[in-house]
Amino acid sequence: MLKKLIEKIDKNCINVDKKMVEKAYNLADEAHKQQKRESGEPYIMHPVEVACILAEMGMDTSTITAGLLHDVIEDTEYTYEDICSEFSVEVANLVDGVTKLGKIQYKTKEEQQADNVRKMLLAMAKDIRVILIKLADRMHNMRTLKYMPVEKQKEKAKETFDIYAPLAHRLGMSKIKWELEDLAFRYINPNEYYFIVRKISEKREEREEYIGEVIQQLENNLDRAGISSEIDGRPKHFYSIYRKMVNKNKTIDQIFDLTAVRILVETVKDCYAALGIVHTIYKPIPGRFKDYIAMPKPNMYQSLHSTVIGPQGKPFEIQIRTFAMHKTAEYGIAAHWKYKEGVETADDIDKKLTWLREILEWQRETSDAEEFMEGFKIDLFSDEVFVFTPKGTVINLPYEATPIDFAYKIHTDIGNRCTGAKVSGKMVPLDYHLKTGEIVEIIASTTPKGPSIDWLSIVKSNQAKSKIRAWFKKAKREENIVKGKELLEKETKKQGYNFGEFAKGEILETTLKRYNMNSIDDLYAAVGVGAVTQSNVVLKLKELYLKSAKHEVDDWKAVEEQLNKNNKQNRPKKDQPGIIVKGESNLLVRFAKCCNPVSGDEIVGYITKGRGVSIHRKDCKNVDFLLKNEDNKLIEVSWGRPKGAEYIAEIEISAEDREGILAEAMEIISNSNTYLYAVNAKPPKNGIATINIKLKISSVDDLKLVMKKIKRIRNIIDVYRTKN
Repeated sequence: MLKKLIEKIDKNCINVDKKMVEKAYNLADEAHKQQKRESGEPYIMHPVEVACILAEMGMDTSTITAGLLHDVIEDTEYTYEDICSEFSVEVANLVDGVTKLGKIQYKTKEEQQADNVRKMLLAMAKDIRVILIKLADRMHNMRTLKYMPVEKQKEKAKETFDIYAPLAHRLGMSKIKWELEDLAFRYINPNEYYFIVRKISEKREEREEYIGEVIQQLENNLDRAGISSEIDGRPKHFYSIYRKMVNKNKTIDQIFDLTAVRILVETVKDCYAALGIVHTIYKPIPGRFKDYIAMPKPNMYQSLHSTVIGPQGKPFEIQIRTFAMHKTAEYGIAAHWKYKEGVETADDIDKKLTWLREILEWQRETSDAEEFMEGFKIDLFSDEVFVFTPKGTVINLPYEATPIDFAYKIHTDIGNRCTGAKVSGKMVPLDYHLKTGEIVEIIASTTPKGPSIDWLSIVKSNQAKSKIRAWFKKAKREENIVKGKELLEKETKKQGYNFGEFAKGEILETTLKRYNMNSIDDLYAAVGVGAVTQSNVVLKLKELYLKSAKHEVDDWKAVEEQLNKNNKQNRPKKDQPGIIVKGESNLLVRFAKCCNPVSGDEIVGYITKGRGVSIHRKDCKNVDFLLKNEDNKLIEVSWGRPKGAEYIAEIEISAEDREGILAEAMEIISNSNTYLYAVNAKPPKNGIATINIKLKISSVDDLKLVMKKIKRIRNIIDVYRTKN
């Protein structure tokens, strides 16, 4: 097996370290020695075959090594760290990337599949070689799929159709793409597959004789013209034939161009010269010529295509390209390892992966899984049209794209200001389907008019859809905030609660973090636009509220019991109340933990359900919210005669980090009329230390005095009382 791999490396690769490859083979052989494939063969057969496929692509040392080791982390005792120490971080990262991709499985739930595809796109963006290894892995698995149960065969074949064949297509790897499609077709539609195989086989001799005649005629004419060439007849792939039968509603006997003739020449100039000779010998069919040399496909494919009427009046397709173009057509992005002295720069490869960046860009704005998967498949496997700007720049767009797609491709601002369009000098409606070769000019207003909501059903590119949605999201934010707030209030009322009870303090902060939002307005807007459902938000708020209510009551009881136990003399007496509620001194009150009011603070009361009156500082931000939403529950309160009463207050110290600064602060507290309740010192960040201290104090004046003394300590930057 190792000898077979080395032979493929010698034939196809440049500057591969064979000693490292052999070392990887030995480790993989040892790691997998107890494992067997479904076929009963030793497991090591699989990673070796994967490495062989990568060697055929002409990949580099790290990629072939990672191909041999791609299942080691996932299926054996070896770890990422082991691969790093034995080989390199580069190899370990490739193996780790494929390990994560290996967990991608086709699911019936769109959410799960969308999440997996997102992970794969991110891995590809980091290092494109990860997906090349995964494609080689999938190729060998599909070649040996017959040993799997029938259900597993269909599952893997569908996943290959939906994800891996389109990815191979987008990466320009036609050789991989066609084989994956034919193998998947065999298991998804076995009857149709074997019917086509049988029909093709029946007329093979007749077809080969016909193509042989065409090749001979072409060779003679090209030789006379002094054009050095290599010509062969390539049979069309089974799935390609099947798709043509379905799309054109024809039987296999009605499809004549089952074989494509390919002419390979040295230069671009020879390509066009050969095309002229072909059209001189055979009559071209109108509308069946495509120039992918002047306008390459986004996956780097370049070739001239023409369908002509051959001998006996039978049409056939002819493809003309240079040898270099052919290598890129076969191996796509992998050709940059196989046919160049070293890999191109990262920028060169990045330019060829613009489509990947565009997918990553719009997928971040797409929360709906079904929409994401549909857009992903369209972006990967759609036909293109090539149009020109008035200055002659070529712009590629999806099939049936409109002037609006063109405008947004040029620039977001052009799209938002688009009011009309001219195609080849004539005015056209905005839903006009652009055709290859047309010159498009956008008529734009001087001010951003903004898109129409109807454009979403007109445009074909995900890029345009994403930018239109972004505009509406921003433009209608205020409207969505109002709508979202109404929906949340209505939903909480339906559950028997008041929204104001939920959306405050830690409950609100935790919920905003859960949805990755910065403010309550962001949450309202998301609910208003439908990005988040009100029922989910209220369910989360309710869950946190019930936990918080229980936790707060338990905490308060614990603190009260501790205070009573340690400082019985400080317990407020009935004739010396700490808080007076509208002249009443016997009501149940508790101090809100969000702001820890202290005697001397300006305070306000909030009537709670079953827990008396909650006392807040007037500068507490929860009071701001209550004033807007539940001012009917706020009640006037004042400090009574709090003789001997103690309160918890929290201060935060910000200081330049130095040894002994905390001890000096503790000494000041110890010598003052306060008691240390709790302290929390955070690790310095950028040389700045943060210390949080909770104190038992009798009044706000005592607290101010302590803060003033601490502020005098050397290297103290600031001391302030914390708010919620």
